[in-house]
Amino acid sequence: MKLALCQYDQKWEDKEANKKKIAYLLATCKCAGDIDWLVFSEMTLSGFTMDTAVAELTDEDHAFFSGLAAEYNFNVSYGGVEKGYNNLITLDRKGKRVNTYSKIHLYAFGGEDKHYTPGTKQEVFELEGLSVMPAVCFDLRFPYLFWNMAKKADVYVVIAAWPMRRSEHWMTLLRARAIENQAYCIGVNRVGLEGKLEYSGNSMCFDPLGKTVVDAGTAEGIFISEVPVDKGLVAKSRERFPFIGERKVFPWQ
Repeated sequence: MKLALCQYDQKWEDKEANKKKIAYLLATCKCAGDIDWLVFSEMTLSGFTMDTAVAELTDEDHAFFSGLAAEYNFNVSYGGVEKGYNNLITLDRKGKRVNTYSKIHLYAFGGEDKHYTPGTKQEVFELEGLSVMPAVCFDLRFPYLFWNMAKKADVYVVIAAWPMRRSEHWMTLLRARAIENQAYCIGVNRVGLEGKLEYSGNSMCFDPLGKTVVDAGTAEGIFISEVPVDKGLVAKSRERFPFIGERKVFPWQ
């Protein structure tokens, strides 16, 4: 599967401006027709706002992404708020919803827990033969979420609004989740300024051995993997190094 990561400078709480930016990035992407799965960052159209009314996705917002999926014939994952939950939503090539995941670990340091409702259920869904576990931003710091689903998941996808000052944490944790669970780990972040916070992007994908599949760096744009995401590599890695089967459940858990 050809993976594409879209990191862009979101205009704060301006959905229509952000839709225009996304449309422009796709229209000017020479390889848009090669994309099988396009992934966006957290709260894709609004930025990481605590204004629940602004962040709430409307039917028109969903129709925008559904239209992109159908027009470009790709699967698409995007973020936004639904009924007070900070969600990661995935659509198939026809624009039909495949999965909705609600962020479990809300970012209390930034006040997210005072405005949104935490999710309570982990998800694994099928996307063209790949078993995918979704996560949102702060979830990345909690490895047990990833360990719980390691035997079921070929790919982890994490969408985020992760500040530049902690970008090394972001990149390190993404690679760690890939290596320790022998699965692909995709992370998509935004770039630009949001109030006093600066975002550096660093959207990336690592393979089951921790090798880089995509590295978007700090530029705005759509970044496409040269090497397809391959379920077979997950199976081969786990067969050669059967580490997951050696995990222990400790008595105090």
